[in-house]
Amino acid sequence: MQKYGLIGYPLGHSFSRNFFNQKFEAENIDAQYLNFEIPTIKDFKSVLKENPELHGMNVTIPYKEQVISYLDDLDDDARQIGAVNVIKFAKGRFGKTKLIGYNSDVIGFKQSIEPLLNDSHKYALILGTGGASKAVRRGLEQLGIESTFVSRTKKENCLTYDELTPEVMAKYTVIVNTTPLGMFPNVDECPNIPYDQLTPAHLLYDLLYNPDETLFMAKGKAQHAVVKNGLEMLLLQAFAAWEIWQK
Repeated sequence: MQKYGLIGYPLGHSFSRNFFNQKFEAENIDAQYLNFEIPTIKDFKSVLKENPELHGMNVTIPYKEQVISYLDDLDDDARQIGAVNVIKFAKGRFGKTKLIGYNSDVIGFKQSIEPLLNDSHKYALILGTGGASKAVRRGLEQLGIESTFVSRTKKENCLTYDELTPEVMAKYTVIVNTTPLGMFPNVDECPNIPYDQLTPAHLLYDLLYNPDETLFMAKGKAQHAVVKNGLEMLLLQAFAAWEIWQK
């Protein structure tokens, strides 16, 4: 039996285990998917040693960046983003297993947002500067959209929320929330952008998917902006992970 798994901490919220085990059962694939909740990335070596039948892994918070030093190689997207959420176990020289890092978040995001884009979408604001924001930036770049990060504190090459003037809001018609603001159970929270400056020309994309419609999305919809949550991205990045493991 093939074994796949997820490393992260904590993993109570994990989508991957249920998704992949249901897939294996439905498609009669002789495999299982396990959660490896490790309190420190140093425990990653023990997971590998104790599970020699592993064929592939996913990586979630807080190890998407920390795991890189344990890998043998990275694909171009993962290298550019500086974060890994998929590990492929490949055969290296002399039968040694080679661990290659990929980022399927960028694939899922790009495939999910692309059908909503039109010629007026040339500039994007990315709310938040965490690991997910870097995958979003890479995806937007590949779609020909120039992006700028927005942070609560002043940082180099970043706007702050106080700097989102009417001129900025008119120029940046794509806005992607990569922060946890508005995630269940804190559903009455949202990023502090000037929602009254939104128009039907704006596209608001929230990486969150619980609740289905965040306050960020609801406020955008009230201004007749196009809105979308991150559920499809979540599914698409899982499909992409499976393809990476199988190729």
